[in-house]
Amino acid sequence: MSPIHPPAPADGLTIARLQTIILQVYGEKDAARGDSATFLWLAEEFGELATALRSGTQEELAAEMADVLAWLATLANIRGIDLEAAVLKKYGRSCPGCGSIPCACDPAEKP
Repeated sequence: MSPIHPPAPADGLTIARLQTIILQVYGEKDAARGDSATFLWLAEEFGELATALRSGTQEELAAEMADVLAWLATLANIRGIDLEAAVLKKYGRSCPGCGSIPCACDPAEKP
């Protein structure tokens, strides 16, 4: 059987489209693995991203960023979270901390 490749969207990749692709490609495996094990894989990817930030090439850094995003989409799928809606709700209008654009929060504080 030949692999099925989801078509690349003509207008770019959205967060919702990424979640759909991840669900189509890995959904059964992800559901069987569950959220706890998936979170551990996400944590491992953060470690690999840290290594790439410290000493990796741009290509390695980009690949690790893609992995972190994919595992986050996986976790959102498992828990039934519409990640695009969540991001828009929290960050879609302005800084969630101060309500300004650009952010006027104290740089030492997390907004």
